This record gives sequence, C-alpha cells and structure tokens, in this order.
Amino acid sequence: MSLGGASERSVPATKIEITVSCRNLLDLDTFSKSDPMVVLYTQSRASQEWREFGRTEVIDNTLNPDFVRKFVLDYFFEEKQNLRFDVYNVDSKTNISKPDFLGQAFLALGEVIGGQGSRVERTLTGVPGKKCGTILLTAEELSNCRDIATMQLCANKLDKKDFFGKSDPFLVFYRSNEDGTFTICHKTEVPFSIPVRALCNGDYDRLAPFLTSQFICFPNRTQLNFTVAIDFTASNGNPLQPTSLHYMSPYQLSAYAMALKAVGEIIQDYDSDKLFPAYGFGAKLPPEGRISHQFPLNNNDEDPNCAGIEGVLESYFQSLRTVQLYGPTYFAPVINQVARAAAKISDGSQYYVLLIITDGVISDMMQTKEAIVSASSLPMSIIIVGVGPAMFEAMEELDGDDVRVSSRGRYAERDIVQEGCCSLGASMV
Repeated sequence: MSLGGASERSVPATKIEITVSCRNLLDLDTFSKSDPMVVLYTQSRASQEWREFGRTEVIDNTLNPDFVRKFVLDYFFEEKQNLRFDVYNVDSKTNISKPDFLGQAFLALGEVIGGQGSRVERTLTGVPGKKCGTILLTAEELSNCRDIATMQLCANKLDKKDFFGKSDPFLVFYRSNEDGTFTICHKTEVPFSIPVRALCNGDYDRLAPFLTSQFICFPNRTQLNFTVAIDFTASNGNPLQPTSLHYMSPYQLSAYAMALKAVGEIIQDYDSDKLFPAYGFGAKLPPEGRISHQFPLNNNDEDPNCAGIEGVLESYFQSLRTVQLYGPTYFAPVINQVARAAAKISDGSQYYVLLIITDGVISDMMQTKEAIVSASSLPMSIIIVGVGPAMFEAMEELDGDDVRVSSRGRYAERDIVQEGCCSLGASMV
C-alpha cells in the first residue's frame, strides 16, 4: 500500500455511539421547567470551523433529561476529534434562539472513550453569572449486529395518573453497560420494533430491563498507562545551536517537542489520571557525569510521573539545561522498565504504551529485540518516532519479514511486532 499525503484522512477504526444526559439545567420557563435539547457540533480539521452534526430529541418539562437519540461518530484513533455540545431550551421544535441557550461543553472524543467506564461528566458553561448544570456523555463501540427485535406488550390495571382522563402509559428500556450501569435506549409505542444493536449492542447476554432490574457487575474497562522516553544522545547536536534537534527556539518547538505533542496529545485522552512517567536516555548526569539510559526527566527516581503532556515538556526542557548529551542509543533499559510494570498486571485492568522518540540507529539492537520478545505476551505497545534526517531502515530489523505500511495522516506507521498482546510501531517525522 502506498503512503497517502498529509491531506488524506485515514480509514476510521470503528463507529462510536454517544449517549447524552444532563443534570441540574437552567430553568428558563415561567410556569414549567425547561424543554431541553442537545446539539452536537464537530470541528473541521482543515478550517477549524464548527459544523452541526446532529440533535437529540426535545424532552418536555425536565431539568435532568436522559436523551434516547444517540450520536454515532466515525472514530479515528490517531486524530484529536474535537466536539462541542450546546444545550437549548426549545419552546418551538423548529427554532433555536439565542435567549434559549442553556450552556455548552467542549471536549475531545478521546476524552469520552478514555474516561472511567467510557463515561465523562463536564460542567456546562456559557451563561454569565449562572450555574448551567452538567452534561454526562457515555461512549460505546458499535457492533455489526443488524438484527431487529419486534415485541408487543400489554399491561392491566395500571394506576390512574391523569385527573380528567386515563393514564398515557409507555415503557422505557434501559440496556446494561459493560461496567454494570444502565443507559436509556428506547421509549415505546404500541406495537414497536427496536434494533437489537440499540437494545443490547448485539450481545444477547446483556439484559435490557424494563425500568428496574437486578444490578449486574462487569469488570471496569481497561485503563491506559502512557510512558515517554526521549533520546539525549550527542548525535542530536548541541541544544544551544539552531541545527540541533533539541534546539529550544523562542518561536518554535524543537523537533522532539513537536513529536511529543503530536503523539502525546492524542494518547493522553485515554490515560485517566494524566500522570505520565517520562525518561531520558543516553546522557551524562550531574554532578559526577554518570551515563544513564533511563533517568527520570523530573529528576525524581521515586516518582517519575509528570502531570500531562505539558508537564512532560516542562521536565524535558529542564533536563536539557542540566544534563550533557552523550550516548550511545540504548532502547532495552526503558523497554524492560515498562515491561516490568506491565508484568504485574494479570486481570486486564491496565494497558501500557511506551513512546520512544529518537534521532538515530539503535546501538543495542540485539538487546532491544530480546526485550521486545520477552514483552510479547504482556499488555503493552511500543511506539518509536524517529526525528531528523537520519536513515531509519535499521528499525525494520525489529520486524523480520513482515512490514505493514499504511497511511496515518502525517505519520507512516509500521506495525512491527504483534505477538501476544505486545505491539510495536515506528514513525518518521
């Protein structure tokens, strides 16, 4: 497969269904409660403009709506897909007017998927001086199920709720989520048909209770742990010189910083605590000049965690001011470090991703191969990003005879090792 240009968009990994609820919305109606509706906007990568993607139904007279209508989005793992949710009070089902605005929330699709149980809650803002409430978003990957379930139900001797007439009953279906919670999926007419994908996402072992049900416990979704390793070898050049890949220009990030932001800002959405262990390799450390191939960028051996990608960048810049670039380029120590952490996990609750950013040829190729093979049954992936003009053909030695090259926007990703649970990819920027 040939590599596409930067303007081409990669094939979506899957489709994601977003369920929306709101809590404690503003009440703008005089004699009743608000009639809320949520509008989803997506942001264009090219123009950065916001475009309406879809709307939920309007739910009358409530400040705590659980919307039945879902948003189904194409999901591109390697892209930051920005979303905007606007909430309105709709007295007319055809017009959205400025005074009826109840608040909005901005976030990336990856933040929803990466949340605990693929669920996040965000504070609504946008109405000065007012508490706008919150919006709750739940994401689930859609199955390929196309089955339809047709039902006809009846009820006898229901309680009379209307003063001048009989009750107007309906059924509400909730489907069980993988973490044991429930999400509204259908309100009935009589008779009715419902896609099985909506009822239980194609999984017939998952219950769809009618209003009440026994609570079913499922294990929490896997949480991602992101680790960074940066090349501090002398081949990168003097960081004080503009020709260096580590050069800290006041007007532009270094090649390493740009690579870190490009990959890290995507992956960080899937790490729930946003605390990232960050290491350097190939440098002489003060004060005695000891060569290290695995030193914490924040200079804290007990706790190498940095707060978010910005915290990693801050520690990276600080390390450039204090260490001496040296060599050689060893990958095995940091791979083994992450592998030891991954080996402690046996219940599928955590997955480790190691990002290695480097400028040149691996000096410990044999040891690196051995480290990857040893980690091949562990829940971890290794991403190698090459920066600068060096030749990176030697990376293919990690692959053997099978290299799959595919278009990934700005990056050409090589899936080099895929034994057991461990995978390895390489990119050149």
